[in-house]
Amino acid sequence: MNNSVLNEELYLQCLSQELVPAMGCTEPIAIAYASAYARDVLGVIPERIEVHVSGNILKNVKGVIVPNTNGLKGVKAAAIIGMLGGNPKKGMEVLADVRPEHISQCADLLKNKDICSVHLLSSQAKLHIIFKAYSGDMSVLVEIIHMHTNIVRVEKNGTVIEAKTYETENADGNNQECNMTLQGIYDFATNVSLEKIEPIIKRQIDCNLSIAKEGLVNNYGLSVGKTMLEALGDSPEVEASAYAAAASDARMGGCTMPVVINSGSGNQGATVSLPVIVYAKRLKCSEEKLIRALALSNLIALYQKARIGRLSAYCGAVSAACGSGAGIAYLQDASLECIGWTIKNTLANVAGMVCDGAKASCAAKIFSSVQAALLGYKLASRGKVVQGGDGIIHEDVDSTVENYGKLAHDGMYETDQTILGLMIS
Repeated sequence: MNNSVLNEELYLQCLSQELVPAMGCTEPIAIAYASAYARDVLGVIPERIEVHVSGNILKNVKGVIVPNTNGLKGVKAAAIIGMLGGNPKKGMEVLADVRPEHISQCADLLKNKDICSVHLLSSQAKLHIIFKAYSGDMSVLVEIIHMHTNIVRVEKNGTVIEAKTYETENADGNNQECNMTLQGIYDFATNVSLEKIEPIIKRQIDCNLSIAKEGLVNNYGLSVGKTMLEALGDSPEVEASAYAAAASDARMGGCTMPVVINSGSGNQGATVSLPVIVYAKRLKCSEEKLIRALALSNLIALYQKARIGRLSAYCGAVSAACGSGAGIAYLQDASLECIGWTIKNTLANVAGMVCDGAKASCAAKIFSSVQAALLGYKLASRGKVVQGGDGIIHEDVDSTVENYGKLAHDGMYETDQTILGLMIS
């Protein structure tokens, strides 16, 4: 098997594994998934539950509305609604089958301080959940690590009934996406058979466009997307940024419509796709051109996040916006060099924006990041690029991405701890 075939398999596998639908913010959904799974193993609704979560999970659950809870926030709300009405067979759409009676029961159970306890988990992994459920003399433990539905251990009454090996430290920096290069991504997006990527990408287009329109029509959170369209008009630059922000407005505000995610994040899935979709319509591009541009955009985001990690102090809107900026450049037949310059210009501008949890203001960070990516492309298309040696920009785009990955993963570790401490206090 030659290298080109191996690379195609790598890129197709990444797209199929990563671009999946999820309802609501993915961290509370992961808790709800663990809860629903534990309930099914236990066989009854638990009398008492314990939720042990890593700091980054806690950070991303604290301020966001859990879907199908009538506006409830936090770890306990996610755990209890998952316990009552979650369907673990639906994965990241675990709360799709929640009924009104479950919502009412959840609100009542939250008043009982003994039903659910939350504990900060001492773990080297950024994404780590250990969920414990009890009923009478029965108990169940479900452990999730590194990915939102990656169950690595299940115990019932103290006996291990499911287990698989895993790295105790966050394995993001060693995963397969680290084998990607910008050249490889570009070649794949340009040459792969359309039928191999069309079903994956079309689902992203349909889902993400639908929730963006929902966010633009109704008032969710800060209504960043809706407000900026009203305030600044509907130029391509504003519309592209506003659609991505509006999808975040809706999903952070508890909208139950699914988003096709990227790097485990719905906000990143919206940011990496919607600006490209808007520009394709404006430019009257063919559907094939849009699908290939979105394949490029998604993979560029994934190859950055492979080095950063799924959860960190580094806002993922930046890496996702780099992807959409590159995708917009691709729609306009930009050269590979111009696409690389777009990424470098964007990173030199807004990389280092901090993540202080999932919440309504994420939509504003998305709007700013997409604007920065469009600035990056406009400069690149006119032959302007931040030079290697300016800050941590390198002459080579792959080395630049690696530098920013180290900054986010290693350099911002203490920042992450400080943010968490401030949020908990």
